[in-house]
Amino acid sequence: MENRLLLIRLSSSNTILIQGRTYIQILKNPTQMLKENRWHEHDPLEIITSIEDCIEGAVKTFETQGHSARSIKAVGITNQRETTVVWDYETGEPLYNAIVWTDTRHQHLVRKLKARLGADKLQDLCGLPLSTYPSVGKLLWMIENVPKVAEAYEKGRLAFGTIDAWVVYRLNGGAKANVFVTDPSNASRSMFMNIHTLKYDEQLLDFFRFDMDKLKLPKIVRSSDPKAYGKLTTGVLKDIPIAGCLGDQSAALVGQKGFSPGRAKNTYGTGCFLLYHVGDKPVISTHGLLTTVAYDFDGKPQYALEGSIAVAGSSVKFLQNNFGFIGSSSEISVLAETVEDSGGVTFVTAFSGLFAPYWYDDARGTICKSTSRSYRPCQS
Repeated sequence: MENRLLLIRLSSSNTILIQGRTYIQILKNPTQMLKENRWHEHDPLEIITSIEDCIEGAVKTFETQGHSARSIKAVGITNQRETTVVWDYETGEPLYNAIVWTDTRHQHLVRKLKARLGADKLQDLCGLPLSTYPSVGKLLWMIENVPKVAEAYEKGRLAFGTIDAWVVYRLNGGAKANVFVTDPSNASRSMFMNIHTLKYDEQLLDFFRFDMDKLKLPKIVRSSDPKAYGKLTTGVLKDIPIAGCLGDQSAALVGQKGFSPGRAKNTYGTGCFLLYHVGDKPVISTHGLLTTVAYDFDGKPQYALEGSIAVAGSSVKFLQNNFGFIGSSSEISVLAETVEDSGGVTFVTAFSGLFAPYWYDDARGTICKSTSRSYRPCQS
């Protein structure tokens, strides 16, 4: 019986499970909560139930194909990175919806942070520029604006995590087992971790004025570890170990076998992300790129430079849902082929500001250079 690995992919648009050489895809879109201008949230409990449902569905399909669930020996997780979850450290209950990585409600907080003494030193320590993209601004906004979060912080019960930490915590049974960990590819997106040491950095935490007696952060462990991530505690795969975790863009680099310096990948989903493997020493960009951890499988972390674009595939959804240009995303290429060129019209998809290399948080989506020759395409 061939051993299998079950993979859980958590993105801002779907949950997918893939097993070994047998490809099984189970899609379950989390509810997109677009509450106000530039607010984007997910229900953290719905994320967990969708994972559990997908596991059950994938294993059932797996078995109908003649395989045995007993051949699944481990679970791996890959996830959207900067999306931020907070919960009560003692009870395990979420205190607010997960704030998604594209959310920019905290733009005013970032502007204040940029004016603070020492702001120009942060990127050398953590690899990231101050912007609405990393997790830190989302956490600060919740502490300032959500009473339950502020109360938990004051009582020293506020647990912070990116999606990986939350999912691992809950799949292990929550507060009872309290498996509270994250890997470097995710921790490097918070602005709390020193990119050189892969440890939480006092200078960074002091800059953001966190009281570390009040805030609980997940332990940073290797991306692959047979014990650190615990095991599933319920369902058809109960007691199967979680063998590792990677941020989604790092996982894509690994999936494309980008294991040596000079290898790169570019992927298109909600956004567009290019990761370029730079080796075992971080390279701090002076041209608008991010420095991130590619992976740490064996205690020898590998690094990447990243070009991040917030809106790629989601712009197609915008044309579908807001303008009615198409009935489904699959129609966009056919529609584009009906004209010779764009007629000079440019669509700047800055719905979450402009990311690399500009990092303009206050940029807005723009359609420009329209003329009297510009018109809405027609479909038969």
